[in-house]
Amino acid sequence: MDRIKEIIADWNGSGNWLIPVFAIVILVFLVVDLGFLSRGKHRVSMKSALLQSMLWVVISVSFGSLIYFYRSHDDAFSFLTAYVTEYSLSVDNIFVFILIFRHFKVDERYHHKILYYGVIGAVVFRGIFIGLGNVIVAQFHWVLYFFGAFLLYTGFKMLFSGKEDEFEPDQSWMYKQLRRRFRFHPDASGGSFITRIDGKLYFTTLLLVVLLIETTDIIFAVDSIPAVFSISQDAFIVYTSNIFAVMGLRAMYFLLEGSIDKFHLLQKGISFVLMFIGVKMLMEVPHSLHDWFGWNLPEWTHLTIPNWLSFTIIISILAGSILMSLVVPVRAEEPTKEK
Repeated sequence: MDRIKEIIADWNGSGNWLIPVFAIVILVFLVVDLGFLSRGKHRVSMKSALLQSMLWVVISVSFGSLIYFYRSHDDAFSFLTAYVTEYSLSVDNIFVFILIFRHFKVDERYHHKILYYGVIGAVVFRGIFIGLGNVIVAQFHWVLYFFGAFLLYTGFKMLFSGKEDEFEPDQSWMYKQLRRRFRFHPDASGGSFITRIDGKLYFTTLLLVVLLIETTDIIFAVDSIPAVFSISQDAFIVYTSNIFAVMGLRAMYFLLEGSIDKFHLLQKGISFVLMFIGVKMLMEVPHSLHDWFGWNLPEWTHLTIPNWLSFTIIISILAGSILMSLVVPVRAEEPTKEK
């Protein structure tokens, strides 16, 4: 009996009870969404999207507060920094989602349903990737420096690239493989994923779009998950921050769907965030060189950036890029002069 009390005390003291709290919150909202919010085919209004976005931000910050009081201050700032980073990187996902919906001319009434299943897939696949990443980092700590260099390169490339190449869903590898192996029919049949025509079963375009969106999220996770691992190697922090950001992604889609072009400098801000995280990760190289080889490098090479300062810097970069987008108008292309 005493041993059971010790286990319970240790569980509570380490904040492990936050794990079932997190699971319950996510499960309840998925069930409520599927059972009530997803009933009927309707377009999500701007007001509803705003309320849902605010709700998920409040829930996420509240969960961060629980981590602050029941785990540690440093873990709380790691969670919030990872959450904000993942949330901001989701803007690129939204841009591609919009292109996919427009390309296949998906009725706005079905956007909510498609994104719902996309979120479920993201919850599962992110868990798998983060679990694998956690094992790899635990065995090969040096891989974090590869992550840092990769983020630095990605941010630099994003900053100095021109307009993004137009994404063409029907030219993607996944689209071609799906079309080659399965039968699809443009008939959505009232929003279903499977339809029967002349006695034959077909998958509908809606299922094709769900699979393309899920593939897109997996591809973007190649950037976002290393970024979060560069902030924290605690699997609990990495997974919960990712999932809370993903849960708010759908509401943010409906919020930005018609106004994403107004935030034309946000991508530049995201590139600075990626480069900052990459540099922060690479700043730990001198510490590892000392631990591995006993090299005594100059004192200034052992500088570190605390998590609270990282959080402040990332928030400032993103807020600044959003503000500048609203203040600085989009530069209009000059018309070509006829000879």
